[in-house]
Amino acid sequence: MLRLTQAPNLAIATLWADALAAEGIASSVQRQYLAGVAGELPPDQCLPEVWIAHPAQEPRARELLYHLQHVPQHRWHCRCGELVEGGFEQCWNCGSLMPR
Repeated sequence: MLRLTQAPNLAIATLWADALAAEGIASSVQRQYLAGVAGELPPDQCLPEVWIAHPAQEPRARELLYHLQHVPQHRWHCRCGELVEGGFEQCWNCGSLMPR
């Protein structure tokens, strides 16, 4: 097994591991229950980690992880004139959907 990365929290670690598994990369989350001892152990040692089962899959796993961590953000002008930024696909002002 090979440690791929630390995650900021258990929810993110689980999402990353599930996304890797969906692409055929056997992965698991380790240190998932250590948050309760943060303070008695250094906090950075209590973060959950994503591990992969087969080190030969590391390049593909790192590529997928990079794309999961760097999701492109949209920036578009709505027909009502509002600038909508981030991952929103609907205008907060008028409710119109993002043009395709």
